[in-house]
Amino acid sequence: MSKGLFATALILAMNSPLVAVIAQTNIEPQRSNGSEVAVAKRIEQGDKVFDRGRWRSKREVVRERERRVPDKTGQVPVLATTDPAEPTREDNQTSAANSLLQRPSPATVNSNVRSPINTNTASDTGAANGVAPSNPATPSNTTTSPNTAPREVAAASSNSAPLTAIYRIGVGDVLDIRRLNSAARESSLYTVMAGGLLEYPLVGDPLVVAGLTTDEIDAKLTAELKRRAIDQNPQVVVSVREYASHTVVVSGLVAEPGTKLLRREAVPLYVVLAEAQLRPEAGRATVIARATGQSTTIDLSNSAAMNVLVQAGDVVTVTGRVPQFLYIGGRVDSPGQKDFHSGMTLTQAILASGGVTSADAVRVRISRQGPDGRLISSEFNLIQIMSGEVPDPPLQPGDRVEVGRARK
Repeated sequence: MSKGLFATALILAMNSPLVAVIAQTNIEPQRSNGSEVAVAKRIEQGDKVFDRGRWRSKREVVRERERRVPDKTGQVPVLATTDPAEPTREDNQTSAANSLLQRPSPATVNSNVRSPINTNTASDTGAANGVAPSNPATPSNTTTSPNTAPREVAAASSNSAPLTAIYRIGVGDVLDIRRLNSAARESSLYTVMAGGLLEYPLVGDPLVVAGLTTDEIDAKLTAELKRRAIDQNPQVVVSVREYASHTVVVSGLVAEPGTKLLRREAVPLYVVLAEAQLRPEAGRATVIARATGQSTTIDLSNSAAMNVLVQAGDVVTVTGRVPQFLYIGGRVDSPGQKDFHSGMTLTQAILASGGVTSADAVRVRISRQGPDGRLISSEFNLIQIMSGEVPDPPLQPGDRVEVGRARK
């Protein structure tokens, strides 16, 4: 190129607007690794700015500068791009350099190292630090609530308890139901209605309680209160205020005949008769069982027989003693028919006859009628009986006793 042409081109270039703009470019120092390097930040022309390798509007550049975020690595701040899907080449280079220079934190290193501790001990470690484990192991043995366990156990044991130890609710009984943890003042007396129903307002519909014990009713009410979300921890106590459903009828030789109330499923006969007050001439009691319809006659002088159980609906009739006799003869002072009473023995019968009449009257024969009507005889020695060598034999109604001499 000739010198003339080169000079002409130089003059034209110096007069161009682009050179003028370049001459007005803002230059600011920027620190990089301890050295200051002058870097052109932008080239402005009208409302356009040549920034970050492309022409952009001034408004967009200002908006980006307002969104300037600090870099975690401590490097030169990076502008957040308006379009994250299209990062510039400069952004890619900067992020690549930062990823190579950034050192991993101790937490990052530790998270990438596989722990040699068994994962099953995680729950133990959390518990030791006071932190609940996220997935604790299910215990092999479970325990019941202290409030319902005893109630459930009591309800289950009532099925195996003796009849003299339990009472099953029936129609007409008055129950006393109390909620110990309730501050509300409410009526606590409820009568069991026909059909064995109990109307307890807090549980809505009537409950069937006939045939249940107070412990079983307690457990039933507790479950209903929990189910209806009325009380999450109810403390219900059920007792019987008035007994009305279990009765027996006593008649005959008693001072106070009539209906007697039972406070258990079954009671001994002597308890019922003690309340009815026997007359002096009473000697026997006949019990008709409602459950079986069988009749049992009991001698009131027999203490063991007085322990027979009487249940609700039974009928007890007290009568006098039926005259019973035994017959004694031989070497006694007053032979003949003698009144018999339960538990009478041989020596008692001899004494009731005035005793023996001679010292040699030591042989006694007792004859008793068997099931076939034949007499069965047994011999005893009075000397051996009186000395205690052999027991004093008991007698029965209708026995024949003969006192004689000892055999030669």
